[in-house]
Amino acid sequence: MVQLYNLHPFGSQQVVPCKLEPERFCGGGRDALFVAAGCKVEAFAVAGQELCQPRCAFSTLGRVLCLAYSEAGDYLAAIEEKNKAAFLRVYVNWRSKRTENCRVCIRMVGHKVEAPLSDSFRDQMSIIEMPLSEAPVCISCCPVKGDLLVGCSNKLVLFSLKYQIISEEFSILDFERSLIIHIDNIIPVEISFCVGYVALMSDLEVLIVKLESDPKSGESVNYQPHKTNNSGKQTEGISNETLQLESDDFVICQKPMELLGEKSSQSGISVTLESTGLADKSIKYYHVQHLLYKRFAPDISSLVLADDIKLHSLQLLPIYQTGSPTSDRKKLSQEKELLSLFCFFSLPHVGYLYMVVKSVELMSVYQYPEKSQQAVLTPQFLHVITSNNLQCFTVRCSAAAAREEDPYVDTTLKACPPVSMDVCALRIQLFIGLKAICHFKNHIILLTKADPEAIPERREPPKRPLSRKGTSVKLKTSPVAEAGWNLYIVDTISPVQLYKEMVDYSNTYKTARTQSCIHLLSEAHLLVRAALMDASQLEPAEKAELLEAFKESCGHLGDCYSRLDTQYSHLALPYYKMSGLSMAEVLTRADWPLEDGSQKYERGLIFYINHSLCENLDEELSEELAAKVVQMFHVAEPKQLPHILCSPSMKNINPVTAINYLSKLDTSGFSSILVTLTKAAMALKMGDLDMHRNEMKSHSEMKLVCGFILEPRLLIQQRRGQIVPTELAVHLKDTQPGLLVASVLGLQKNNKIGIEEADSFFKVLCGKDKDTIPQLLVDLWEAQLVAGLPDGLLQELFFKLTSQYIWRLSKMQPPDTTPLRTSEDLINACSHYGLIYPWVNVLISSDSLADKSYTEDLSKLQSLICGPAFDIASIIPFLEPLSEDTVAGLSVHVLCRTRLKEYEQCIDTLLERCPEAIIPYATHELKEETRTLWWKKLLPELCHRIKCGGEKGQLYLSSLKETLSVVAVELELRDFLNVLPEDGTAAFFLPYLLYCSRKKSLT
Repeated sequence: MVQLYNLHPFGSQQVVPCKLEPERFCGGGRDALFVAAGCKVEAFAVAGQELCQPRCAFSTLGRVLCLAYSEAGDYLAAIEEKNKAAFLRVYVNWRSKRTENCRVCIRMVGHKVEAPLSDSFRDQMSIIEMPLSEAPVCISCCPVKGDLLVGCSNKLVLFSLKYQIISEEFSILDFERSLIIHIDNIIPVEISFCVGYVALMSDLEVLIVKLESDPKSGESVNYQPHKTNNSGKQTEGISNETLQLESDDFVICQKPMELLGEKSSQSGISVTLESTGLADKSIKYYHVQHLLYKRFAPDISSLVLADDIKLHSLQLLPIYQTGSPTSDRKKLSQEKELLSLFCFFSLPHVGYLYMVVKSVELMSVYQYPEKSQQAVLTPQFLHVITSNNLQCFTVRCSAAAAREEDPYVDTTLKACPPVSMDVCALRIQLFIGLKAICHFKNHIILLTKADPEAIPERREPPKRPLSRKGTSVKLKTSPVAEAGWNLYIVDTISPVQLYKEMVDYSNTYKTARTQSCIHLLSEAHLLVRAALMDASQLEPAEKAELLEAFKESCGHLGDCYSRLDTQYSHLALPYYKMSGLSMAEVLTRADWPLEDGSQKYERGLIFYINHSLCENLDEELSEELAAKVVQMFHVAEPKQLPHILCSPSMKNINPVTAINYLSKLDTSGFSSILVTLTKAAMALKMGDLDMHRNEMKSHSEMKLVCGFILEPRLLIQQRRGQIVPTELAVHLKDTQPGLLVASVLGLQKNNKIGIEEADSFFKVLCGKDKDTIPQLLVDLWEAQLVAGLPDGLLQELFFKLTSQYIWRLSKMQPPDTTPLRTSEDLINACSHYGLIYPWVNVLISSDSLADKSYTEDLSKLQSLICGPAFDIASIIPFLEPLSEDTVAGLSVHVLCRTRLKEYEQCIDTLLERCPEAIIPYATHELKEETRTLWWKKLLPELCHRIKCGGEKGQLYLSSLKETLSVVAVELELRDFLNVLPEDGTAAFFLPYLLYCSRKKSLT
């Protein structure tokens, strides 16, 4: 379906001042227009709105049959006819030709130019003769690399563009015949070539292949003579079909067919390669990848002549990687990179546009109201001429390229009108006697001839039956020049100007609320997007104007999708985001009262506002707009109302208004706890503490935690990238800290908040700087240990807790609030807090702390160290602030050394500092493989210290007796005697010796 609009894409019109009736013409590059008539080519400069100015003229070998210009290399290629023979020539350095009589250098392709001749090549036009074994029929230049592809009756010849280096300062353009593509069973009438993609067309067939470097072999691809049985490879549906039967009386036509991808290799058309590149080792070797084969059948029922039903206007259109306005790339490459490629070809009444990169896909079908003669495809439009009309159709190339550039373009962040959208005709402009058309930049070149009976010329073989087997191509002779012709340059208006006209035109559909408004605005959006895809050709001011139009178009599309109740209403969100409009601006634009004074809020607008409010935008709505939002959601999405009120953007909502709407909600259909918490928050905001307490008491603490998990923004919000506790969170800190910690822990376990975010939240909530840890945060860490964390996070949490305990003990700093859990609570509830070893309690009781408020931190630290999963080595470097001069520090140090199995050092420390703890320590720690330390370390140390005397002698003596009791049990009599000191009193050791001697008989 083609929609028709009466817009004005065509602007100014100029007449090209050529002297003879043009037979061929082409344009390209910055400003070049070439017109061939007879044996002469005139070059014109086309720039801006000025008149077309003649630049130069040069003679050709004969009548020009075909022209092609390449911007890469700035050369003109021509097929010329002389004495009924066709020749291929390339004109280079043509800009240096000042007058028609200037000297011209003619050289053979690949001819080595000597350095002494460099001056003559520098300042004059050169003609490169390119001999071929068969007559050339058609040519095409690669728009990216400048390579030249020449079509003959049964093969294509590829000439690679290169430069001969004459000296360090000078090089000349040249070509190398690098590849021959042999084709059977199709006679090319038109070809198109672009970076390895080859499209060729006969009267009713189109074939697209891709030439690729062979990754499996570095050897040259040699031509193998085509075997006749290969041509018989057909698809199953045509395996028994006769290819073509010809006679003087009848023609048998084949069925229409379309083969995509590798299936197209079964079309019966053979394509083989012959590599001929010798000089340049960088030339790649190719193999053929088949992409598309399409065959049409003539409509013989209408008894129309075969000449009237031929294909025409084959074209490959590349779109380059240049960065779309929604692209994340910051630096764009100066070198063109192919992003997407499109192929167009047409029958007289219908045109076909395919996308051929990555996958082959039919994008659009164009139905013409009249019989077409020729068409040209541009990134923005398709221009088609009939006998008396110039028609402008929209294309979907930019929409397809946008998806190639960003596969995630259709998300809540970005969007693009679909490729499947109906095409439309923007304009049908009357021109009398249209014969031919070409296009470059924003110029459309039209040839008109007033004589209605004149038959437009075209490169084609002579009239013959519909067959692939023709062996020769004859070209029509030029008709006698007649008066009444003109060559026009029609400039298309700027994309921004046409965009504005489309927007104005769309206003006629706005009140009707139809899809036509969306369609036309989508066309305007794609027009601007296509212009931005070629941003390298734009001036900064022009690009800025386009970007502004792009944002404006996104805003218009957002308006459409927000007000129309369609299945694509959700697109309001990405388009509004791309428009750069604030939420307040959108709400102002989206206020549409109905005729009866009521309002209906469509789901597109609700979807946009809901998502915007959930994304914590740094935008605060005014009290009036906030009330409007609440009223909208009360009507359209009441169950979302509690979530909406928790958004930071709704900070200015009147709490009385909010509570009135919340009270109207029927809580049976959704979570009543969420409504309760929202009411409590609003009551706190308006200073009604009684109402707040009543709401909070209406549910258990566990249900309240579940409510906070459903809507974390009741406690934690983000503004300008910073975490901000709510007023409710501040109140809970003072009144229900346990609920607050449990709620944040619940948010963590449900992945509603990260660990670092939780830490920052409590620091901000308690007004602490980054280096100060509030007790509520320590409570959270302890709760995390109790709740259980993955092993990967466990050691980090151990480190946080032990660091805080050590810091408080070393600084004698009490907690800023009462801890929620005691050490006994943690030991009973969490396996990571181990039972404190008995000897530690003896050690601690030997001296009293200056302040009992530190005992909890010390007990928690000791319990953690005694835990089974604690990594002792990780905290040793952080024990330095905790001095061993205090009993607290001593207990922690000895505990850590014990866990590291440094028993002998611990024994020395305890004998020196706390001998009353040595026996409990030895009893608990010196077991199994360390039991020998009783008699090898502890017994000698005690005996030595008793000899030295001192005030602790009695403690040492009692410890020695306990030690001897253990040693007497463990050792045999002989071993026991060996460990006893030689200078001891026999009476003292006698009881232990007697026990040891009688131990065996007793057992």
